[in-house]
Amino acid sequence: MTALLVVLDELVITARRAQRWHVEAALAGESLTCAAADPRAPGRVYCGGADGLWRSDDAGRTWASINDRLPVRHVTAVAVARHADGHAGASPVYAGTEPSRLFRSSDGGETWTELPALTTLPSRSEWSFPPRPHTHHVRWIEIDPAVPARIFIAIEAGALVRTLDGGETWRDRVPGGPFDTHTLATHAGAPGRLYSAAGDGYFESTDGGETWRRDVRGLGHRYLVGVAVDPGDPGTVLVSASSGPWTAYTPRRGEAFVYRRSGSGAWKAADGVAAGAGTTVTHFAATDTPGMLYGANNRGIFRTEDGGARWSAVDVPWGADYQAQGAVALLAL
Repeated sequence: MTALLVVLDELVITARRAQRWHVEAALAGESLTCAAADPRAPGRVYCGGADGLWRSDDAGRTWASINDRLPVRHVTAVAVARHADGHAGASPVYAGTEPSRLFRSSDGGETWTELPALTTLPSRSEWSFPPRPHTHHVRWIEIDPAVPARIFIAIEAGALVRTLDGGETWRDRVPGGPFDTHTLATHAGAPGRLYSAAGDGYFESTDGGETWRRDVRGLGHRYLVGVAVDPGDPGTVLVSASSGPWTAYTPRRGEAFVYRRSGSGAWKAADGVAAGAGTTVTHFAATDTPGMLYGANNRGIFRTEDGGARWSAVDVPWGADYQAQGAVALLAL
């Protein structure tokens, strides 16, 4: 890891360390929603927002707008595959938008192709984003690390759907599955296992989304936003939670928490990461090291080396202007 990139509501912060941590800011004033790193191209990062998509090839130091290359401007989710494809062996990039449409690029965002079958699913007539009742958006894109053609798409709100053939055809939501997934995680060491942090609680599948089990034992707050899994243990899971959307995202009324579950046990509150009044929900980033993850919210960046049992603050300069914004994504580069 060479840097930590935190996407705030209207700013990207990249923290780097030489002898000590320092921060660099970019994309100030943009309304930002999502970010993803290319696992096969060190330093390449994508960031999406209400006015389109940006790409950095130097780990967040500089950014180039690629807004004019997508037919829909409002990008709400982005993901990059781990396998090579397309021009010069580039990793496929997927961008989800508002209204809910999905696009794929095989050349680093230079050109895009829509995967239109997503919008023909029967549940589409029930998709709706409550603050704007006549629209909805792709909230999360998760590419299966074991089966590259299997991709999961979370629609806010109304469905978690999947494709088994790279987006040519889609399978609709299933009974008993999450309705309002905000973040979905997979784990390379547990093929077929899915972890969903949703507005309607925590859900888990062990068969690639065919069936789901809801588990909220021990959760004092059940509006979930972030989810992460210990890189070395697919049975250790972390979620960020609040009592509802009004206390999840805005610092002035924020009240959010982090919970941890290990094995078959119940959820327990995590220790050492900023939580409670004045705190927005935490977003997580896993590393390649077992037990090591990072978390970020409006009060700073935090680190754990034991799968989330204990956290400590990362000594990154964190000014009042950062505290006034919610975090929307965190990447360990």
